[in-house]
Amino acid sequence: MLRRAVIQSKACQSWRMIATRGAATGSGKYSSTSASSSTAAAVDSLLLRSLKDHYLEVSKMTPPPKVSPPSPFTIIKGALDSNGPVLKRTYGKEEVSIYVMRLANIIHGEGDDPEEGDAINQLFLHVDVSKPGQEDSLHFLCGLYPDALGIHSVSMRPKLDSSEDVVPSKYNGPVFEDLDEKMRDALHSFIEERGVNESLFPFLQAWLYVKDHRNLLRWFKSVGTFITGKNSVDAAKH
Repeated sequence: MLRRAVIQSKACQSWRMIATRGAATGSGKYSSTSASSSTAAAVDSLLLRSLKDHYLEVSKMTPPPKVSPPSPFTIIKGALDSNGPVLKRTYGKEEVSIYVMRLANIIHGEGDDPEEGDAINQLFLHVDVSKPGQEDSLHFLCGLYPDALGIHSVSMRPKLDSSEDVVPSKYNGPVFEDLDEKMRDALHSFIEERGVNESLFPFLQAWLYVKDHRNLLRWFKSVGTFITGKNSVDAAKH
């Protein structure tokens, strides 16, 4: 649904034709400056009306059923409004933090199938395992699916605060598939023992739907604010 709302906005392309006709019709009555200002105002009005219509359509969408993360993971406060970690838990003296995004946003051409609408069927996880007294943490890059989890790489990275984004590592470690099978199995067991597995998928899928919804509404508002200089798309009502 979110994708369809954005696609519908392509109808705005016809506005240029409307504005051009308006300028041509009035060219004999007004100066070029007046005609230009009038055309710009008409285009702005059409854009604001479209923004308002799409904003209202998206705001009425039914959110997905509420899903809780599997115990003992807890949701990090403010995660919806940041690019930081979404979930955290303790495991003995360790702290495990999980960052998530669509796999399709990382690997172009892969991830969600356009024919499946808004389905989010593949996720990309950053799993950060830290210990007190150590400057670096163990960092896993993983693909998460409804029925499986696969590790892409394992590296050591500077320890992050909960408010920070994922930072690049100087060395991302060996190519995971180049490790022998026994090492790969041991690393999978390591994160599975800490609760990082396919049981996280239902919550993280629903969480991304909500985040996408909020981001799209915020986008409509910010574009409306830019056009009008006012505080919301509601300016289109006047």
